[in-house]
Amino acid sequence: MFKKGNRFLLCRGKQRPMDGNRHLHTGMSRTSFWLGLLIFGAICVFSTKAFAVTFPIPSLELNVTRATEPEEIAVVLEIIALLTILALAPAILILMTPFTRIVVVFHFLRQAIGTQTSPPNQVIVGLALFMTFFIYKPVALEIYNTALNPYLEREISYEKAFEEAQKPIRKFLLLNTRETDLALFVKGADLKRPQTREETSLLVLIPAYVISELKTAFIVGFVLFIPFLVVDMVVASVLLAMGMMMLPPVMISLPFKLMLFVLVDGWHLLTGSLLKSFGV
Repeated sequence: MFKKGNRFLLCRGKQRPMDGNRHLHTGMSRTSFWLGLLIFGAICVFSTKAFAVTFPIPSLELNVTRATEPEEIAVVLEIIALLTILALAPAILILMTPFTRIVVVFHFLRQAIGTQTSPPNQVIVGLALFMTFFIYKPVALEIYNTALNPYLEREISYEKAFEEAQKPIRKFLLLNTRETDLALFVKGADLKRPQTREETSLLVLIPAYVISELKTAFIVGFVLFIPFLVVDMVVASVLLAMGMMMLPPVMISLPFKLMLFVLVDGWHLLTGSLLKSFGV
């Protein structure tokens, strides 16, 4: 009993210093916490003042007031027109430029070779986008020189600038639109047949141009599929003759198709053909 008591007393004696150290560390940690918080608050206050002096933030106010001059109404209408154009920018890029034909042909090429994710979609869309800028550059420069720049210089009115901007766009669309597709939409819209090409409305010309581009892209895709289809058929026939029916022909034909495409410099030929296929 005595030994057990001594042990018990010894254990308690060992625990007392530890408890004192725990309280000491706790007090020091609390002091450090409050000291760090005080320093952090001082830094935030002084840094806020410094930033407020060095980097002033401008204020923004939106007011709705009554217009007193016609120029003020014209500015508001210009802002609304600009926002409308920005909202329709993706549709304009896809439906009124060579982007549709180029991106569809590139997707057909990837499927014909058999590489489902190479090149990736980002690369295909990026290449199609820059090729679109390259092809459409003369049209954009003509729009800038005849419509946008004179309007910004206050030389022509808004209506005149819009009319001048339509001319190069209409010219480009007419050069790349089939007569049958154009006649289809003219008849569907129940409009009189225009006497001249310049009288064709963009509301009729744009959808006719889109289906013409899709038809051309599908024709190019068909031509692209033929040599790769021949390679697939030859590989499948050889594997069948060797009795390797369980081996997928795609695994064997894919390297041969890639080698064929590289040897004939396929990217150069395809890109050059696409650039020459557009009339500007």
